[in-house]
Amino acid sequence: MTSRLEALVVDANDPARLAAFWGSVLERNIVESPDDDGVLTLTAPDDVSFPIDIEPTRHPKTLLNRMHFDLTSSSPEDQQATVERVLSLGGSHLDVGQLPTEPHIVLADPEGNEFCVLGPDNRFTAGCGRIGALSCDGSRATGEFWQAALDWLMVWDEGDETAIQSPHGGTKISWGGPPLMEKPSKNRWHLDIRPYGDQAAEVERLEQLGAARTDIGQGKVSWVVMRDPDGNEFCVLSGARPA
Repeated sequence: MTSRLEALVVDANDPARLAAFWGSVLERNIVESPDDDGVLTLTAPDDVSFPIDIEPTRHPKTLLNRMHFDLTSSSPEDQQATVERVLSLGGSHLDVGQLPTEPHIVLADPEGNEFCVLGPDNRFTAGCGRIGALSCDGSRATGEFWQAALDWLMVWDEGDETAIQSPHGGTKISWGGPPLMEKPSKNRWHLDIRPYGDQAAEVERLEQLGAARTDIGQGKVSWVVMRDPDGNEFCVLSGARPA
């Protein structure tokens, strides 16, 4: 038994503004949660992409995220058009120590979440869609954990760097080596996964793979909060869902 990637969850101090920003940049529709919990979903444009759930938080962003988007470009003109669109929507340029000769452009969304707009010659993300990669700061052990958790393909494994991808294609998830960034008490970006079978059995399997249950103050909820081998939170939702 394995799980499917249900959604990327993004904490936001102003969910409506952040959803409008990313909805425009990624050309996705925005759907309000039927549970009236303030969550806004950027729908997946196809059967391969994952939805993005933007949920409210009162905690401010204080550290660099351990996850960020690498957005693809079809041409230098397309790359520049994306940058101009980001800036017009309230995003900004960001200096994280990148060299001026590097082909990608580092930006931040209105809440300071970092992301990159790649150049058109990036072969690693070729054919992966608008979000070429969900790039993570993390260890090889965590890449191996997520490959087994989702039963995705290991498409890169060299030194401490790993990357996985759904057998159906789409966005890659990559890890760049041992964690370099300080971790906040709770990451602002995390993954939600849904088992294809029994939730309790899947949680036990994930524990055997190196995850651990954790309490972040969630109280009595239908999902189980866990941490991967690098200590990053993720949620195991209840109920099976067909592929």
